Amino acid sequence: MSETLRCVQTLVLAGDYRVSRHGFRELAADDIVLDDVLAGIGAAVLVEDYPSNRMEPSVLVLQRDRNGQPVHVMWGVPKASGRPAVLVTAYRPALHRWSPDFTRRI
Repeated sequence: MSETLRCVQTLVLAGDYRVSRHGFRELAADDIVLDDVLAGIGAAVLVEDYPSNRMEPSVLVLQRDRNGQPVHVMWGVPKASGRPAVLVTAYRPALHRWSPDFTRRI
């Protein structure tokens, strides 16, 4: 498992997270409920790992909403402080851009 994902899961489960302004806009645009994202963090599946991102280590994960529909969520962790987990963006993956299991770009 990705160290960044493990850190994000630990922080979110402890309530140590924030949602970026962009993240809030994208949640609303795709009708994604924040509570679904938070509740599903423990079962998140790593899609892409960016441990050396210049701004902050980050991960793109596959999660599911309360109806079982796929949701991609980008989480980051600030380098300087190591906390909080930051929900950078979230969206419903487009069928034509992802593999059937939504874990690989096509």
